[in-house]
Amino acid sequence: MPPCVGEIAGQARNDGLRLGSLSHSPASKKTTTMIILSTAPILPIFNQAIADYHKHDDVDHPCENPYERLTIEWYLYNKVWIDTVQWHLEDLIRDPHIDPMEALALKRRIDKSNQDRTDIVEMIDGYYLLLFQRVDPKENATLNTESPAWAIDRLSILQLKIYHMRIEVERTDISEEQRAKCEEKLRVLQEQNSDLCTAIDQLMECYKTGEKVMKVYKQMKMYNDPNLNPVLYGQK
Repeated sequence: MPPCVGEIAGQARNDGLRLGSLSHSPASKKTTTMIILSTAPILPIFNQAIADYHKHDDVDHPCENPYERLTIEWYLYNKVWIDTVQWHLEDLIRDPHIDPMEALALKRRIDKSNQDRTDIVEMIDGYYLLLFQRVDPKENATLNTESPAWAIDRLSILQLKIYHMRIEVERTDISEEQRAKCEEKLRVLQEQNSDLCTAIDQLMECYKTGEKVMKVYKQMKMYNDPNLNPVLYGQK
């Protein structure tokens, strides 16, 4: 395994990430038997989390993940929950009448959310590294521009766009002209969703068959690191 990916895969092992074997969980939690190699089982998890959030529509409501801890389903549910909360934080911070101190607090919260999002994407990539590490790549195997989890990250955001654009289409306080524009945007988003699902499914198949080699790098975000952000280490 290339050194650049060892840390992520090791983290996945250390955190006990399960790769789909039947696991026993409390009655309140869903058990998992899946090894997820396509978008078909991912979309229902994403849409469930989005719907669960909007039952309360509150950025401070705790995440009540129905899946067993440390399963891939658990990570996927947490992933889209983080994205959904951040979607609404971004709405709040754009209030033109927001108190400056409240805006600063929201900005700090959004920064942390972005880091949480990155961390969980890297954990999901750790899952796929473990799945594909025993596949022998073909002699002419190629690399992909992004890893499976970062493609899944785009899929998560796309579900949020579709969900909220559908709300705009169904509003009763807008003109027919505006509704028509929203309907066209929704149509494009749905087409994009279909294309992205196809592309991710094809990518997974290429990894399974050895036509592509999975290789990922940590994002190396510097602005949150007190040893790498000049503003932060300059205060020492």
